[in-house]
Amino acid sequence: MNESDRFPDVMLLAAGLGKRMQPLTLTTPKPLIPVAGMPLIERAMFNARAEGAKRFIANTHYLAEQVIAHFAGGIKISREETLLGIGGGIKQALPMLHADPFLVMNTDAFWPAGADAPMGRMIEKFDASGSDIVLLCVHPARATGFGRSHDFCLDPRGNITNDFGAPVIYGGVALLSKSIFAGTPDGPFSLYPLFEKALERGTLQGIALNAPWYHVGDPQGLALAEQALA
Repeated sequence: MNESDRFPDVMLLAAGLGKRMQPLTLTTPKPLIPVAGMPLIERAMFNARAEGAKRFIANTHYLAEQVIAHFAGGIKISREETLLGIGGGIKQALPMLHADPFLVMNTDAFWPAGADAPMGRMIEKFDASGSDIVLLCVHPARATGFGRSHDFCLDPRGNITNDFGAPVIYGGVALLSKSIFAGTPDGPFSLYPLFEKALERGTLQGIALNAPWYHVGDPQGLALAEQALA
C-alpha cells in the first residue's frame, strides 16, 4: 500500500455472545451496548473513520437482527449461522473484503475519540517492514478493564516477541494480509494461532497506542470506562 491507495477495508467483530456482560447482553448484543451514550461498535467505527476508513464489514451471530437493524443496510454483513470463532469468521468474510491488507477491529475495546491515530502508523509499518500482520499494542499502564499482565513483548524496532522488549497488550486492532488464511480450516478456528505462526516467521509487527485504552469485557470494565469518560 502507499499514500495513493484507499484506506483498508475494516472488519468489525460483532458476532460473539458476550457472556461476561450478562445480564446486559441477554437483550442487547454486546457491540450495541452504549458506553457514555455511544454504542461500542460506533466507537470503533468513529476511530477508524477519523483516519480515513470508508468501507466496513461486520460479522453477526448473537441477536444478529439487532445489529443488522442498527446499520439499516449501511455496511456489509457477514452472518454466521453458527459461531465460527474470530479466525473462521474472518475467513468467511474474505470475499467481502476488497482490500489486501485489511483491518480487523474488536468492538469491545477502544481509545477516546481524537486521542491518537494509530492505524495510519500500522499501515506505514506494514508497508515498510514486509510483515504480514501488524497489531495494535497497548502498554499495560494505559489499559483499563484488562485482567492479564500482558500478551506479548514489543521490541524497539516494532517486532513482537515472547520475551524481549516492553510488555504489551493486544489492543484489538490488527492489519492482516489475506495470505495468512491460506491453508486454514473451514469452520470455526481462532485467530491467535495465525499470530503465533507469524511470530515464528518473524513477520509479526506491532505499533504502540499513544492514548488511554478501555476494554469493556464485563460490567466492571463498562463502569470503569464510563467513569473515565464522564
